Amino acid sequence: MAEARDSEDRQAQIYLPDFRAPGTVLVVLLVAELIAITLTLTSYEPGSFLTELSKMSMYVLWLALLGTGLLSLIGPWAEKKGNTKAFVMCFIALELMCLVLAEVTWQTTIRFGEAVIINDTHDRFILRTFAASSIIIALSMRYLYVSSEWRRSIVLEAQARISALRALIRPHFLFNSMNTIASLTRSDPKQAEVAAMYQRIEKLRLGDRLKVRWNVAELPMRAQIPSLTIQPLLENAIYHGIELLPEGGQVVVTGKVVNDQIHIEMSNPIAKYEKRKTGGNKMALQNIRQRFELAYANSAKIDVTETDESYSVRIEFPYDETVR
Repeated sequence: MAEARDSEDRQAQIYLPDFRAPGTVLVVLLVAELIAITLTLTSYEPGSFLTELSKMSMYVLWLALLGTGLLSLIGPWAEKKGNTKAFVMCFIALELMCLVLAEVTWQTTIRFGEAVIINDTHDRFILRTFAASSIIIALSMRYLYVSSEWRRSIVLEAQARISALRALIRPHFLFNSMNTIASLTRSDPKQAEVAAMYQRIEKLRLGDRLKVRWNVAELPMRAQIPSLTIQPLLENAIYHGIELLPEGGQVVVTGKVVNDQIHIEMSNPIAKYEKRKTGGNKMALQNIRQRFELAYANSAKIDVTETDESYSVRIEFPYDETVR
């Protein structure tokens, strides 16, 4: 529980993006160029658009690059002070940087003795820079905050849905006991181990009627399987298949990696006429399918094949070393 709270606290602190990332820098430059084009369109004289655009672009792009560098330095430190203080500190730092660059630009113009970039008085140029930069910085910071909260709300909603879906799975004393035993033996119990423990317990109940063959040697040792995946499928295979057959049968679990996708297939024989009247099988599959959609979007797939004598479930999802 403490780790979950720490994770949520770290997530809540995410306000500014990583301004050292190439993708972030590219977006900043593209937005800066759009601003330069907009400002040029509002003030240029006929026949001088490209000249004015080149001057404005050079000025605005320098502001954007320096601002990005400044935020990459002070951003992580400012975020630790809280959202409000981070906004104030970043706003003041960026505004001071804009005013300093405006003054440097003006002095450079005077030194060259011609309007290299600007055609304006000193006070008016500084005032225009201050007004425009204040509006742009305030709107940008507000956008970053809103987008951060939006991303956070999506993550929290997805986590809540996953928790609710997990709660829908029928609680079993044996399953809870196996998770407890596995957690005592190691801090990160693998789902295949929990399923194997479940198989051994069911073996005590069904005896020789239950056989399970594990063909998972081709799975990488560090391949992680989303929680509550194999055990519910194995339970369905036993409860809706093997248990209804007087002579019992064999559940076959096959796992392998194909093109960076983990393929797991579980098949079992079924009674030709006798069926369980409960909807647990469909509920478990629907539960797993919804959790896969949240975790992998369109990168995961679940296929079910049923005949009069057999039932097979095949799941595919990206190879990942992070437990979900």
